Amino acid sequence: MRLTTLLPTLLSISLPITSTAAKPPAPSRLWATHYNGNVYTLSLDKSTSNLSITDTQKTCGKMPSWLTFDSESRIVYCSDEDGTADPSTHGSLTAYHPDRQGRLHEITSVETVGGGVDSVIYEVGKEKFIAIAHYEGSAVSTFKLPLNPSSTSAQEFHFKLTHPGAVPQQDSPHPHSVFLDPTGSFILSPDLGADLLRIYSISSTGKLTTCPPVNVTFGSGPRHGLFWTDGTDNHTASTGTGISHQREMAAVGKTMLYLVNEIGGTMMTFDVSYARSGCLDLSLKQTLVPYPAADQKDHKLPSGATPAEIRLVGDKFYVSIRSDQGFTPGDSMVTLDRVPGDGAVKVGGKSNAWGKVPRTFAVNRAGDLVAIGNQASANVAIVRRDRVTGELGEKVAVLQVGEPGTVGQAEGLSSVIWEE
Repeated sequence: MRLTTLLPTLLSISLPITSTAAKPPAPSRLWATHYNGNVYTLSLDKSTSNLSITDTQKTCGKMPSWLTFDSESRIVYCSDEDGTADPSTHGSLTAYHPDRQGRLHEITSVETVGGGVDSVIYEVGKEKFIAIAHYEGSAVSTFKLPLNPSSTSAQEFHFKLTHPGAVPQQDSPHPHSVFLDPTGSFILSPDLGADLLRIYSISSTGKLTTCPPVNVTFGSGPRHGLFWTDGTDNHTASTGTGISHQREMAAVGKTMLYLVNEIGGTMMTFDVSYARSGCLDLSLKQTLVPYPAADQKDHKLPSGATPAEIRLVGDKFYVSIRSDQGFTPGDSMVTLDRVPGDGAVKVGGKSNAWGKVPRTFAVNRAGDLVAIGNQASANVAIVRRDRVTGELGEKVAVLQVGEPGTVGQAEGLSSVIWEE
């Protein structure tokens, strides 16, 4: 209450304070896919820490596997893992427009090579494309965006093994992911079956040109990777400058690649240089086990455990570890530090994944929450992240999303992303 004294009348009049009550924060939304054929919209009420399913759709083929969100155009792309390398089978790529409540409305769906498990959007000038890694399809493909009902793949790269792999899982090439370098000039695809890191240069027309692949240690089974650079992220500052200029910019600063290997249970660091040939040169600098030393036996992951996803925020790495039962019956998230200077990786601690087989996870834009998609237990866990220390903390919410799956099978929850 504010008092104003009126001198002529010597009276005190009470004037009410006009204020607007603070609005509760808008709910955060997420999308998740499940191998049961459903795509889910989730809502997180930050004021009550309540995580709920607000929409369920039977869509994205028989085996929805991966979601990629283009926040600029507000289009969600879903890859269907159905199908194999047999050309008589196929998967699909579906595009959606989310409404204000996060519900997905299908725009179109097109056929793809079978086995799509990951995708990435890349830009050339004002044009956009999407590249897809096809695990069972032994291929990488691209599509020009936006999709329409008559869209077909712009390019398809099909692979065959030149020699047997170390384990039965390496019976054929298995590209497991696709990701961009910091300049947006190259796409890399770790091939779990062939122990290769496949590299493609992006031309001024959006076409991919094959560069020499990098051999990864036999029996490693590379799965996912990412880049770090000490320069500006030129991928978002490429308008009108051209691909060649981006490469020149990238060559100024230090760039490194970090790779997690599913079968070998390791993480590798590479120095990256941009060669005059128009391709990338990678030099292996470090191989480590991404797991706390006190929990290791003979410097290996626990029996049956494998790394899955990797993310980097600042100088903190996060790697999900499947089937280590580090928090019985659940598995672990491991935090690692990037050492300034040489870029080596130092293992930190582990935290609870709050479920079985954390196949994928995503850090929100604010950097204070991590959504973990646990495949076998088919739940989404939200945990806090300290934005200063980078450490993962308390559980915020855990939600069952679809029926649980069998460990080691393509069943259960397959991906989760934030609507950001």
